This record gives sequence, structure tokens and C-alpha cells, in this order.
Amino acid sequence: MKHTWSSRSVVLICACASLTAIAAVTASIPNLRHFFDPTGAIATFNTGGDINRNSAFFQSLGTNGRTCETCHQADEAFSISPDHVQELYERTRGADPLFASVDGANCPGADPRDRDAHSLLLSRGLIRVAVTLPLNPQFTIVASHDPYGCAIRYDPTTNQQIISVYRRPLPTTNLRYLSAIMFDGRETISPLTNEKTLPANLNSDLTHQAISAVQIHAQGAVPTPAQLADIVNFEMGLTTAQIRSNGVGHLYSDGATGGPMALSTQPNHPGENDSLGHDPSGRPFNPAAITLYTAWADSQDKEKREIAAGEIVFNTAVATITDVRGLNDNPSLNSPDSIAGTCTTCHDSPNVGNHTLPLPLDIATSRQSVMETNPNIIAGLQQLTPPDMPVYEIRGCPDPQNPAHTLVFYTSDPGKGLVTGQCIDVGRGKGLILRGLAGRAPYFHNGSAANLKQLVDFYNLRFQMNLSHQQKHDLIAFLNSL
Repeated sequence: MKHTWSSRSVVLICACASLTAIAAVTASIPNLRHFFDPTGAIATFNTGGDINRNSAFFQSLGTNGRTCETCHQADEAFSISPDHVQELYERTRGADPLFASVDGANCPGADPRDRDAHSLLLSRGLIRVAVTLPLNPQFTIVASHDPYGCAIRYDPTTNQQIISVYRRPLPTTNLRYLSAIMFDGRETISPLTNEKTLPANLNSDLTHQAISAVQIHAQGAVPTPAQLADIVNFEMGLTTAQIRSNGVGHLYSDGATGGPMALSTQPNHPGENDSLGHDPSGRPFNPAAITLYTAWADSQDKEKREIAAGEIVFNTAVATITDVRGLNDNPSLNSPDSIAGTCTTCHDSPNVGNHTLPLPLDIATSRQSVMETNPNIIAGLQQLTPPDMPVYEIRGCPDPQNPAHTLVFYTSDPGKGLVTGQCIDVGRGKGLILRGLAGRAPYFHNGSAANLKQLVDFYNLRFQMNLSHQQKHDLIAFLNSL
């Protein structure tokens, strides 16, 4: 299956270019400014009013010219898109700080003028993340496929392995709903699992993440306490969501509660509506976790009805969950071979879409179809168009079903396993907040779903959802309205 990665509309490319031009002449971005995306427009509500582009988030605090904004653009739901990256590369001939070889190239030390050396960033918006494997991990790891020659390097002092993985920049918005910081949770220094400690711990974790970002991505020193507080306070004030649909107009009309303003008042607490039964209030899990468009179910407008119908599919369509590390191998669940769930089993946070407690999972988006035996995983992966990335062979992990044998994993991203060195964490990563999806394609941490059609087709086959053509159409309409 082929896909042209520069297929977003001309109006969106113009919007990206116009934002760059506006940034050059103004020190602020108007609050709730609409930014066009392929299906409508996204917007961000900032509790501090218009976005002040003189704050530390927009300042170069390192040595290579990067700012937080470099990888977190307001017009792209505070992430970046391949179209934006390609336009920037052409305009600057690779000289923009985004392409700094520390992680903006496939390998360190690449010539900025070498397009091929920046192929993953240009085609999928992927940043190279170098993770140092802990001492004495439970498993061994080797590169079975190393297309760029830097999959595994070694720390010259400790001789620890440094593993290259390639991931999409996570949005720096809607952060108050997080239960883990970063895809693999590596910046969750203080747990985000208790309502009483959440404000202080989230502030502490985001401060630690900002330090890491400046030191690693911007190649700088530790920012001042005032700069760090400025960054974190700015990020915590942001709420981003789709605000308009090309077909129906504003997503908060006629009783609907889409858009960033309603999201900014959405209450939440750690464990709220937890699908595994750990809501501290004692309330049982309600699979109807998203209720933005209930009022449109009987609308006279066909497109509004489709969005509402897609919300019902999201909440109720049965997914047969098998071979998901973190669920099917979870001893607290008695390691069930199969779980009858819905999309909200893993996306249980009301009207937000992530998990309200840490639940890193391996749904197989980093696995290799040629190495798989589960036909549902193979069928799902065949719907995706993953980039050419290193593939790691991981050995030495005991097989819970057969203690006399060990498991072998083939993956392009060992996930949390690289952080802990534990077999149980191999391949696992957090589920992301779903708001603002239409403005930040491609999808999954590795950009392997070019669009929401590929994403839905993956889930439909991976979890045997048996969705009809109309159900898939409605589900995509709903996801584009988040």
C-alpha cells in the first residue's frame, strides 16, 4: 500500500507558512485562533489569554537554536507534521534548528544538506530518541536490521548500550490529564496516581521533562527556575481540540460539547472511570466514556448524525483483545487469553481519551508482521505503512505460559522495556490523549498510520471488531471531531 505523505490540503500548507510569517512580526498568537486542518480547524484555549511568544517556551535556551516551539507548533496541535517539516527543510535547505543532527537526523553527525539522512523526520515527523539501557537488563538486545548504522551505540564511560528509537513529538497541550510523562513513561519521576499529590507531582514531572528537553534536544544547560516555571505554567494552561468541522461548522453547536472551551472545564482525577476497576471513588467503569455529541444523535443534519454515530461505535463496538502485553499477560487480571472490550477499555478518560491510570500496553504497532504468528496482528499491521526503522531482536525473557522456554521479540521500539530493563515492559507504551487528532497526523508513536482510515483499519482487524463500512466512516468522522 502506497501513500503520498505530502497529501494534506494546500490550505493547511498555507496556514503553516502563514503562522511562520505571523510569528516573525508579532509577539503573540490570539487565544482560540482557528488553524485549518484537513477536516476543519483546531484551536487552543490558553488560560493566560493570548499566547505570549516571548515566554521561555519560545526562547532558545540551548546551543543549537531550538526552542520548545521547534517541535510543538500551535497550528498542529502542538506537535509537528511531515508537511511542515518538508516545507521548512526546502525553505532553509536543512539549516533550521529542527534538523540538528543530535536527534533531527536518522543518526548523529549527519550533514544538514543530506535529505536522505533526515528521511524519518521528513517523511513521518519522527525524532530520534537515544535511550541508555540500564545496567544488567533482564534481556539481551541486538539489531537484526540497522538501515542507518546507528541502531545501537555504547556509552564510552559505562559501556551501556544506547538504543535509537524514532518517535513522534507528543503534544505539549492538555497535559493536566496525563497519567504518564512521555511515551515510555521515562519522565514520570513522581507518580500521577493520587488526586491529592497530582498537582505537585505533575508540576515536578513536567519540570524534569523540560530540563531533559533543553539538555538533550536543545543541547543546553539546566534552565533557571524562573524559565522552568514559565514553561510548565504555560503548558499547563493550554487546552487544544478540534473546534470546527468542514461539514457541520462549530463542534459546540446544538447541544454538542466539542471544542477546547468545554474540554478546559472537564473534571478528572487519577483512576476516574478506570476500566480495570480502580476508580478511587468506587464507581464502576462506564464504557460510554466520550459523550460530546450525544445531542446530535437525532439531528436533521446527516453529518452531525454520523459524528454522533461514530461516538457510539467508539463507546460500544466490541473489540476482542488478544496478545496485548499489559492486559492479556496481566496477573492481576488472571492473564486472560481474550478480553471482550471496547475502544474505551484502553481510552477510559472521560471526554479526553487516554487512560486515567498508568497502563502501558503493547498493541503491536512496533512489531514486524513477518515475525508474527497471530493472524489478527498480521492483518492489522498490513493496514499500516511503517517507515524503514531499525528492528531489534530481544532474547532471554521467560515465557509465562511455558517456564522452560524463553521468548524472542522483534520490534522497532522496545518501549518502556528500554527504561526499566524488565522483560514485562518490552514493547509497552502509553495510550495518548485523543483530542486534536485531525491536526497532527500521522498517527501512532512511529507514524505508521498515515491517516485515520489506516488507524481504524488497523484496529478493526487487529481486534476483530467487524465494523461495517458505514461504522468505519462514522468512527473516522467522530475521531476527526475530537
